[in-house]
Amino acid sequence: MGRQEHVRVAVIGSGFGGLGAAVRLRREGITDFVVLERAGSVGGTWRDNSYPGCACDVPSHLYSFSFAPNPDWPRTFSGQRHIRAYLERVTDIFGLRPHLRLHHEVTMMRWDGDELRWEIETTRGTLTADVVVSATGPLSDPRIPEIPGLDSFPGKVFHSSRWDHDYDLCGKRVAVIGTGASAIQIVPAIQPEVAGLTLFQRTPPWVLPRMDREITGVERRLHRQLPFTGTVRRGLLWGMRELQVSAFTKRPNQLGIIESAAKRNMARSIKDPALRAGLTPSYRIGCKRILLSSDYYPALAQPNVDVVASGLAEVRGSTLVAAGGTSQAEGSGGGTQAEADVIIFGTGFHVTDMPIAERVVGADGRTLAEAWKGRMQALRGATVAGFPNWMTIIGPNTGLGNSSMILMIESQLNYMADYLRQLDVLGGRVALGARPSAVNAWNRKVQDRMKRTVWSTGGCTSWYLDENGRNTTIWPGTTGEFRRATREVDLMEYEVIRPPRKAAAARSVDGAEGAA
Repeated sequence: MGRQEHVRVAVIGSGFGGLGAAVRLRREGITDFVVLERAGSVGGTWRDNSYPGCACDVPSHLYSFSFAPNPDWPRTFSGQRHIRAYLERVTDIFGLRPHLRLHHEVTMMRWDGDELRWEIETTRGTLTADVVVSATGPLSDPRIPEIPGLDSFPGKVFHSSRWDHDYDLCGKRVAVIGTGASAIQIVPAIQPEVAGLTLFQRTPPWVLPRMDREITGVERRLHRQLPFTGTVRRGLLWGMRELQVSAFTKRPNQLGIIESAAKRNMARSIKDPALRAGLTPSYRIGCKRILLSSDYYPALAQPNVDVVASGLAEVRGSTLVAAGGTSQAEGSGGGTQAEADVIIFGTGFHVTDMPIAERVVGADGRTLAEAWKGRMQALRGATVAGFPNWMTIIGPNTGLGNSSMILMIESQLNYMADYLRQLDVLGGRVALGARPSAVNAWNRKVQDRMKRTVWSTGGCTSWYLDENGRNTTIWPGTTGEFRRATREVDLMEYEVIRPPRKAAAARSVDGAEGAA
């Protein structure tokens, strides 16, 4: 019988978090690792989300690794295919291909307390690892609401992150469900080709103009020949966003100025007073994610578009029924109905209830989902009590409302690197387990700071909140603060775990018998 594969580190996922972890491991001199990816290529959310109009709402030069600058971004806000191509280049430049295990979806991870290692089951076999770095990301598993009658719909149904490129929308009656970041990009991209488009809007978003433009050849040559100019550009983009943080976290009333700009943006395209009223949010801007688009409102004003100011409540054959909503185009009350040939769900992802949590079994036999029941939390957004030598990238309260997640990912990679250094310094077979007291203290501090933020006081319900109304998603501070908090591991916050004596004795006996 062949020996089971064992690695020092197993990284789960190959998006920005997973590839960043892989690069950092190599830079730390660690080559005994694998990257387990359920799909057939790298890219994470930028591989999965290929819908028409898909693009990033963070400036390109800030939405890239500091250790892998890209002087050739074609636009100030890059599209999906350019970001995915960037991740493919990072994979090649840093020699990550040999570490990839594509089509290896993790089905279960169990902590072995005797051997102090993780047993990992995948769709292509099993392996063990000393440390697991979970970089599956919160925007991985699409959420489709349970709608009565949806199974009986005779047309096409798909989620924005599982776009069916073989299905031709031309001349079809299309229903888009949701008004989040994906929907406001999809609607203007498909509106010119469809016969009719009905947008089911449960809550209107705040939308600011998207200041996108082509980056000139002169700019790109300058960044290639003088790399520090790209660094300066990135620094300026970062600094501007750091200055905005206090308005979100301490003084939400200051955001009224931005609300006025959003209302002006709407008024330029939406002339119908009834439609404009239906598209105006009743909550403070920033409470939900602020969206960027310069063509969303013009698309909604077109004659083949109907906005329903309510969510989808029921499907009756090809008839879609709103939850007592009002069609802004018709101005009628009651349960609005619309006929559709295709339903596109732009309803987000399982963020506070990530499916991967069901597949991680810790030291006490509980799954991560059970440990997180009622309060998802992690020490410095990375480690969880009861799950030794397991850490997550983009964990609880590491999300951002106004800047680049790559900044947060790189901070967590610093923490991961020092975590592994501490294990080496401790020597031998050893694990680090986050102390419950440390996890609780960190979480109390985060939640105390959250009370003053726009996400708690802005008067909205968002995907930032869990089922108990707690914000377990967003970081209530600057990216600089988070980087300082994750610069190094404080061993006082951890329990140092050694193998049980009986297991150590058993290994000694086995070794002696083998020698005999």
